[in-house]
Amino acid sequence: MAELALPQPVGFVLGGGGSLGAMQVGMLRALDERGIRPDLVTGTSVGSLNGAFLALEPEDAARRLPEIWVHLTRHEAFPGGVLSQVRTLRHAKTHLFPNTGLATIVREHLGEGTRFEDLKLPLGVVTTDVETAGPRLIRAGELLPTLLASAAIPGIYPPVEHDGRLLYDGGLVANVPMRQALSMGARSLVVLDCAFPGQIPSPPHSFAEVLMYTAMISMRNQAVLEAPVAAAQVPVVYLPGPVPVRLSPLDFSHTAELTASAYEAARVYLDGLTVDGPGLYGGPGVKIVSGAENEW
Repeated sequence: MAELALPQPVGFVLGGGGSLGAMQVGMLRALDERGIRPDLVTGTSVGSLNGAFLALEPEDAARRLPEIWVHLTRHEAFPGGVLSQVRTLRHAKTHLFPNTGLATIVREHLGEGTRFEDLKLPLGVVTTDVETAGPRLIRAGELLPTLLASAAIPGIYPPVEHDGRLLYDGGLVANVPMRQALSMGARSLVVLDCAFPGQIPSPPHSFAEVLMYTAMISMRNQAVLEAPVAAAQVPVVYLPGPVPVRLSPLDFSHTAELTASAYEAARVYLDGLTVDGPGLYGGPGVKIVSGAENEW
């Protein structure tokens, strides 16, 4: 098996996608087995959470992340039933769920008061600045409020005030933050995208799922436009997703299946991959069949 030589610094780019973030766990395992490790990390939404765990202990992340994900539940991340959601919406007027469950997950696995400066790898977390409607890359300070902001899907979670700015989920403007990784100095990119290829959410059956479905669909097209631009400058290794699974990004009951299938797809792809200079290796909306690339 030939070693995959990527120009350094290597930037890992982790996109958003709710419970589909379990796919990144399998992708990271396949990368770790090939000895492909990041020098810096950027992430959006659930990708920023996985990215923070990766940046905290990069040598141990491939083992730790599965242990974290296997215990995650919908109730933990999105607490309360329908009546609770109605009460929250009536009181807050802007969202269905408090971010207290998400904050508990961050504190439990990253530690209380952990800062960007405590991480072993440079981490860039992408949020959306409500005032400018543009991406805001955060690289310093306390992790908790930044991660909550990066995952604050409008209508699902409340916006987060940080350093005097009101912030929402970075997926609104940069769900797969390749530009941000380049701005941090990356000379090659490895993209772990939950939304491609073909990861269309299942038809929504609740108001919360309608919001998630809308967010996922709007986020998917960003990467199609951004990936070729980044690939004109550096090698962009765009890992393929597993066979499409129609499920809600709020559904955490398929973690093991998503992790295993994403690992296998990434493993097979990496085993046959050769990188020779800048270019797009794989890509959003592309599946790999017997070494050939095809549009979904």
